Amino acid sequence: MSDVILRLALPSPLRRLFDYRAPASMARQALTPGMRIRVPFGRREMIGILIEISDASEVPADKLKPAIALLDPVSPLPPALFKLCLWTAQYYQHSLGDTLSWALPVLLRQGEPAQARQERFWQVVPGARLDDPRIARAPRQREALATLAQHPHGVAHALLNKLMLSKDSLDLLLAKELVQVEVRRHLPQERHERWLAQPELPLNDEQRAAFNAVRSGFDSFHAFLLAGVTGSGKTEVYLQLIRETLEAGKQALILIPEINLGPQTLARFEQRFNARIALLHSAVNDRERLDAWLAARDGEADIIIGTRSALFTPMKNPGLIIIDEEHDGSYKQQEGLRYHARDLALVRARQENIPILLGSATPSLESLHNAHSGRYGLLRLNQRAGGAQQPRFLRLDVKSRPLDSGISGPMQQAIGQTLAAGQQVLVFLNRRGFAPTLLCHDCGWMSECPRCDARMTVHQRSNELRCHHCGYDERVPRQCPQCNKVDLRPVGAGTERAEERLNILFPDYPVLRVDRDSTSRKDAMNQLFATIQRGQPCILVGTQMLAKGHHFPRVTLVSILDADGGLFSGDFRASERMAQMIVQVAGRAGRAEEPGKVIIQTHLADHPLLVQLTEQGYFAFAEQALSERRAAGLPPFAHLALLRAEAHKPGQAEGFLDEACSAAEQLLAEQGLHGIELLGPVPAPMERRAGRFRAQLLLQANARAPLHRLISAWLLVLEQMPSGRQVRWSLDVDPVDLY
Repeated sequence: MSDVILRLALPSPLRRLFDYRAPASMARQALTPGMRIRVPFGRREMIGILIEISDASEVPADKLKPAIALLDPVSPLPPALFKLCLWTAQYYQHSLGDTLSWALPVLLRQGEPAQARQERFWQVVPGARLDDPRIARAPRQREALATLAQHPHGVAHALLNKLMLSKDSLDLLLAKELVQVEVRRHLPQERHERWLAQPELPLNDEQRAAFNAVRSGFDSFHAFLLAGVTGSGKTEVYLQLIRETLEAGKQALILIPEINLGPQTLARFEQRFNARIALLHSAVNDRERLDAWLAARDGEADIIIGTRSALFTPMKNPGLIIIDEEHDGSYKQQEGLRYHARDLALVRARQENIPILLGSATPSLESLHNAHSGRYGLLRLNQRAGGAQQPRFLRLDVKSRPLDSGISGPMQQAIGQTLAAGQQVLVFLNRRGFAPTLLCHDCGWMSECPRCDARMTVHQRSNELRCHHCGYDERVPRQCPQCNKVDLRPVGAGTERAEERLNILFPDYPVLRVDRDSTSRKDAMNQLFATIQRGQPCILVGTQMLAKGHHFPRVTLVSILDADGGLFSGDFRASERMAQMIVQVAGRAGRAEEPGKVIIQTHLADHPLLVQLTEQGYFAFAEQALSERRAAGLPPFAHLALLRAEAHKPGQAEGFLDEACSAAEQLLAEQGLHGIELLGPVPAPMERRAGRFRAQLLLQANARAPLHRLISAWLLVLEQMPSGRQVRWSLDVDPVDLY
């Protein structure tokens, strides 16, 4: 019997490693951490990652099961990425097996070989001639042979139709031994002699200073915050830094917040560079994702672009990491491994000893604090590129004004004037659907979700009531379920309702709606943007999807229909998000030669936050917000962890959290830890969601180290707690949403 013990991390929520016996066929010297091994687990098989090899196990010898198969000759995870996963699991207090699973493409988790796909290639046999007498009277076979002869590396089977090659003709040539079929992977594309496919734009003084600052730190880890107003040319700075990276023989990783920005970013990079570009996000199929992942790992991709999960893409020659729109909340994963891609990217850059650039027009307060304290270099771009002017803000007080589907009279007038001048208008409303709820005019009944403490949204196109929290939907009722009257009225305005009303008010101009509903079909977003880029007068109606990084040179008026939502929220980050959203949406206006104007409809036109933001700008707001956070002892001046629990029965989640709170207080006393507060447990802001009752317990600490010491010991206790088996619970380190 082999005495080699394999200690594996399995894709399971259990925060422990599992021991297996290595069969005699697995030579010890062939095993290295990071390899995938197929093992039995209960009645099924799982694929685990080898963490370490030992000579002994605490599991009795008769209970140790033998591993089934070694799947890799070498570890598919490079040492640097393996090290990052170990750090991630420890910091976010998450199962190591689950963390490694997040880092691997789906096909590798399923046991596929860690190699690029093999394909059939048709090639001309050396010495085969077009004047071969066997094809003298076969013109189609001669044509096929001539076409193949133009491709010395062969033609992939999938491309036969594109080259008008008949499979029948090729089969006949194969029988005559004039062509051959070879099964192999695509040959990697050769690196181009010249990286630039188009000339670079000249940098202004601010852009040049930012470029030089980052370039001077190319040989080691440096973190920079590029805080540039919208339209100030941050992307051009990115592009020129990437060119420097490529010329040094290294790879660049660019993270973007939204899938919808992917095609636009990819097009910009393809126009600029003769480079091999890999695109990774959830809309890429599993095979393409694995191929891109392997190309980056093997140095066959020069530029890697992707959303948050692309952070775990290995790079053979890492040179630069760029996080675009670093403030964006979508960099935080909200399920499973609750990591923050921006924060982890900084850890990765430090481990790989390369520079990282965080860019935003509205930097997060955490990043600004890090820049002020000297952890990041602060680079400012205060001027719009090409001499474009900053948009002018107008606060439109709509108190006591009649609203037509959420649009006031003065706003309608401004939209009409802009369209008449041949320009485009962006109407922003952060609520999709037709109306936020359905109301019975007779008895006051409102359409509420049966599974959540939330109202259902009216979607008129599909004649549905839909819950945007749990996805529950039902047909719109013909009569009130409570009093049976038929006077049911949509209340409030969503993007569908605004679109419908604007079509009536401005029938001579196209109205384009951009939200998750209208862009769910494949390529719908590209078609919408192609229409916008033609520059004809039109109205864009949309949600925050329109606020992120898009360049609309003909938009000169931005209309924000409702800016009051973030002014009175229970979440301390709400005002920061609202300020970022307003500035980002406003940044779509006046990006070319025509000046831009932003009109904000509000019932609170004199609110200090709105006044400061519109008159002094985002950075004045941020300084004020940071001083308030410091006084209140909130992030970035404190560190948080949130224990969430949910259960089918009321009171179960709170019962578990009460026990958890008592256990934490006991550990604080035993370990002599200070500066940690336990807040709660309390019901979640939306107590019932998707049929479950939710509660939460917040931990707030002055310093990070004591908080993590407490959590490490605390989780061991929670995992053994009987009440924990009756609820679904999770821990979120550095939570972004306190919902």
